[in-house]
Amino acid sequence: MIVSMPDCARIIQSIAIIYAFIALLYTTSYFLASPLRVSLPLLLNLSSATLSNSSVSSLLSALDRQDSLQSSPHQKSLGSPTYIDNDLFLSKAFSNSLHPSKIIPFFYRASSNFEADDITITTLITSNRFPVFARLVERYQGPISVTIHVKNNSSDYHELLDSIHALYLSTPNMARFVDVHLVMDSFDRQFNTWRNIARLFARTDFVMMLDIDFAICTDFRSAIRANQAVMDKLREGNSAFVIPAFEYVNQERGRQQSSFPTDKTTLLSSVKGGHLAMFHASWEVGHNSTDYPRYYAAPPGEIYKVTKYQAAYEPYIIFKREGPPWCDERFVGYGGNKAACLFEMYLSGVSFYVLSDHFIVHQNHAYEEKARKDERKFNRKIYADFKEETCLRYLVTHYHDLDILDSTQGYNLQAECTKLKAFPRLARKVWSSSNDWS
Repeated sequence: MIVSMPDCARIIQSIAIIYAFIALLYTTSYFLASPLRVSLPLLLNLSSATLSNSSVSSLLSALDRQDSLQSSPHQKSLGSPTYIDNDLFLSKAFSNSLHPSKIIPFFYRASSNFEADDITITTLITSNRFPVFARLVERYQGPISVTIHVKNNSSDYHELLDSIHALYLSTPNMARFVDVHLVMDSFDRQFNTWRNIARLFARTDFVMMLDIDFAICTDFRSAIRANQAVMDKLREGNSAFVIPAFEYVNQERGRQQSSFPTDKTTLLSSVKGGHLAMFHASWEVGHNSTDYPRYYAAPPGEIYKVTKYQAAYEPYIIFKREGPPWCDERFVGYGGNKAACLFEMYLSGVSFYVLSDHFIVHQNHAYEEKARKDERKFNRKIYADFKEETCLRYLVTHYHDLDILDSTQGYNLQAECTKLKAFPRLARKVWSSSNDWS
């Protein structure tokens, strides 16, 4: 077959076009697609993934922000000891958590620049609580630091990333007030790790540790910032302020946030009418140290000290971000996790004060009853060991190292740890060891 010159020219032209197209694909793959294929599995611990444009954009933006947290390339080239890889730093910061896990701070960063003395709500959410979170943002309209868990062994994780992206774009206040931090791993309910992440990356001096299912009913944020005495106590770092928690007796009414009371007079009327009660009244040790009868009778503006602390107490508190102990990360699942946070704070010398003009109300929802039962049983043993270990650690620190066991700061340790059966034996060992050291 004889090919004419025009046909030959067309064939050569077609080959050149195909070659140029292949070269373009290769270049794109080399400089863009290949790094993306490498980086995303490292982030997600998955070998194959298809993300939407919005998800990919969000991930790349997060990686850029992570790069900015590290030292300059010049420092790195000099081998400076100040350079620490971000992943290495975070793995050490949360070394008691389950691993492997990928933490991405500031996956989204709020556009607002917050004042240092503001109060950041720190919380954690999973995908089924997005609507509740959106209501919290609109109600609070202040700084929020939230940890979102993305389960990376799920086939629909990319859809979850898109849902987070849609959530963040849903209202102007979301982008204005909310810092989002991602935890990407295969472990469910590492609540204390997630709490610590939200607290670590909060951008104000003071934080509130809040569960996402609670509705903000009163403007405690403005009231606290306007009260010089309260602010002084917060700055000292040895005080935490309790916002009393309530729930509806009728579960259905507890799903209608628009009907929740927004002032104490209305709250007291609902309590008297039998509609609202102390949160988790069936597990009264969780909140009865707040002293609800005193709260009901308190005059406007009163702030009173919690005087009957017990180890299961787990109120929702506002405290200084830097200074008080962090939540113990060995607790995974339901039971004991938040109580452990508060227990160690109390032993460290933190006193709890109740703000009698303010309250939050639980937005009722169904619980995972079987998981709660099984995990609580497991964590009950961990909590018992944790209390003994923490008492011993603080006993040694307060008695021998700092010699402040008999001070006001050491009172909490004495009052609480003497309730443990093993404490007298532990105390004698410390006493004997201290004589050896002297």
